[in-house]
Amino acid sequence: MSQRDEFHNLDDPKDGLFRELAQGVTTHIFTGEGAMLSVVTLAPNSEGTLHHHPEEQWGVLLDGSAVRTQGGEQIPVKKGDFWRTPGGVPHTIRAGPEGARVLDIFSPPRPEYRKPGKGFAGS
Repeated sequence: MSQRDEFHNLDDPKDGLFRELAQGVTTHIFTGEGAMLSVVTLAPNSEGTLHHHPEEQWGVLLDGSAVRTQGGEQIPVKKGDFWRTPGGVPHTIRAGPEGARVLDIFSPPRPEYRKPGKGFAGS
């Protein structure tokens, strides 16, 4: 395998494994051995489904604005904000009026995100 296979671009819509998480919420997934990255795009005012999974998750708001629901709290986030979600904690995110883009990092990788499909699974 060439080392070029290990390089990706956040703005390339053909890069990564595509998954539709909810209406207006899509992701491109990149899996390694011990971690997984998911670049989530949310249409204006769209929202994911409240869910939880055993994997630890970190998120970074790359663009736009959003409200992060985590453990029963609603926390507004802006570009550059990042957060940690321990395994098992219910969470979701709702995009602001301009939409949002989030980089999620999972450790270990989520098994259900290793294949294309729909939904968050593990809910």
